[in-house]
Amino acid sequence: MKTVDDIWPSRIFLVGLSGSGKSTVGRELADRIGYGFVDLDGEIETVAGQSVPEIFRTRGESVFRRLEAEATEAIRSRRHLVVATGGGWMARSDIDRATPGSVRVWLRVRPETAARRLALRMATRPLVDPDAPEDSLARTLAARRAAYADAECEVDTEDRSPTEVVEEALKQLRGYCLTGNARKD
Repeated sequence: MKTVDDIWPSRIFLVGLSGSGKSTVGRELADRIGYGFVDLDGEIETVAGQSVPEIFRTRGESVFRRLEAEATEAIRSRRHLVVATGGGWMARSDIDRATPGSVRVWLRVRPETAARRLALRMATRPLVDPDAPEDSLARTLAARRAAYADAECEVDTEDRSPTEVVEEALKQLRGYCLTGNARKD
């Protein structure tokens, strides 16, 4: 009989709306299971020598999207990795998001909660309208919901601490790895 260790994914991609907790949860999840952690936006910033907002402002979204695709490809062969993706990563049809050996976990968040979490970091979110963040995030979620729903696992982050989200993600991952069917909470 297979155990979780026999079939645990090589890469866990955290997906979801900006402000869902991908980076915070990703670091804790990686630490908890002994995996490395990659923040995809951080990888892009390192390669570009610019912050994500600077890339958008000086080079445009199309350059950012090209760098995002390149960063995804660069980590594809790495194993034992938790990856915090950008908010739009899962909605990209030009990136092969279903890499063998990988599992995607959608961290669900309501737009108003995401706006509250991002309040002090709004300047670092180039696609969030700082004058109407909740409306902006609601439109973004509506446009991306179907793509996020393609994730193998789904965790509601509302009213949960990062540690509680990690616990639920681990539960979902175990269920998916052992049965191929995650229980969506």
